[in-house]
Amino acid sequence: MKIDIRSLSEDKLCEFFENKGFESYRGKQVYEWIWKKSSHTFDNMTNISKEVRLMLHENFVINHIEVDKIQKSSDGTIKNAVKLFDDYTVESVLIPTEDRTTACVSSQVGCSLDCNFCATSKLKRMRNLNPDEIYDQVVTINKQSLQYFNRPLSNIVFMGMGEPLMNYNNLVKSIEMISSDKGLNISQKRIVVSTSGIPKMIKKLADENLKVNLALSLHSAIEVTRNKIMPFSSKFPLDDISESLEYWYTKTKRKITFEYIVWKNINDSIEDINALVNYCKSIPSKVNLIEYNSIGDSQFESASNNMINLYKSILEKNRITVTVRRSRGKDIDAACGQLANKQ
Repeated sequence: MKIDIRSLSEDKLCEFFENKGFESYRGKQVYEWIWKKSSHTFDNMTNISKEVRLMLHENFVINHIEVDKIQKSSDGTIKNAVKLFDDYTVESVLIPTEDRTTACVSSQVGCSLDCNFCATSKLKRMRNLNPDEIYDQVVTINKQSLQYFNRPLSNIVFMGMGEPLMNYNNLVKSIEMISSDKGLNISQKRIVVSTSGIPKMIKKLADENLKVNLALSLHSAIEVTRNKIMPFSSKFPLDDISESLEYWYTKTKRKITFEYIVWKNINDSIEDINALVNYCKSIPSKVNLIEYNSIGDSQFESASNNMINLYKSILEKNRITVTVRRSRGKDIDAACGQLANKQ
């Protein structure tokens, strides 16, 4: 069975060429083609002889992604149905604003978790994405940003399908390649890893020599409420998450962003607001209040604008930075929590 060439490091690729009787620098040339130039075929490698390209064909494959379907929102958002080499599909999203273009990428086929408000969690996790499959999503969205908005991609968020920290090794490898000068050379400071809260893995990420930012889907700072809307969280108490976030800040000196949806009759009381304030005060953090995007479940209904404004007002009075985020791409099911391979 042929090996996916992108599973080899640059050193291993150079070693392969040496073992075949070629100069090792050929490995560096091929490595540049498959990563920096994002070539999906050996035939494009014009500075390499036909003999070498034939040898590559005989020994390797490039398991690249293909965009199976594109949907465009009235607000400019673009959603891609991305077909993988084994015919599984994930979704990625280009989110344009006036001053930036953000890529929202997936890390798993389906999801490992069971958040009741999220469409992706209804899909069984089939497998983790490989580093190159994550990388290819970013390459694709960068090309779309240049094509449709005449500017390169500026930011990346791991907020698509899947829980990134449950695909940890591949997540880290993809970030390293995305930020490498041998890859896309995008600053790690422009990358956000979003997690639903796995304390052990948050600490592990803090110990990496990465400059990425961390977002945590909180949605309630009251244990019993959080466990109802995110059942898996019963295994990861808020105190344990808090400890891991304190560790994150100690190691990285970067504030955590709490992602927080306000629902009617679920977390729309003064008690809920005060609990969030107290939780934020224990950890250097800021809050994104996110608009709820319906997935057809009647138990979840967005809270009133008055309640969301009350959240914002009380957080600000307590000197906690807060932003109200309006969703984009809702009309094509591309907004937060809506990615579910409906096509």
